[in-house]
Amino acid sequence: MPYINEEGGRLNNYAVEPKMYRATPPTKNQQQKYIVMGLGAVVLVGGLVFVAFSVSGLS
Repeated sequence: MPYINEEGGRLNNYAVEPKMYRATPPTKNQQQKYIVMGLGAVVLVGGLVFVAFSVSGLS
């Protein structure tokens, strides 16, 4: 780990930075999976909200 001496004699420890890389865009198959998972999440949250309101009696 690289240590740096600052003014006043203090040591400052810097973390080693990870290697950089370029992200690749998702393929068509991955995009379709993301859409299916998003729709599933919307249905799940909508169902939870519906159950919460129907049980709470605030209708």
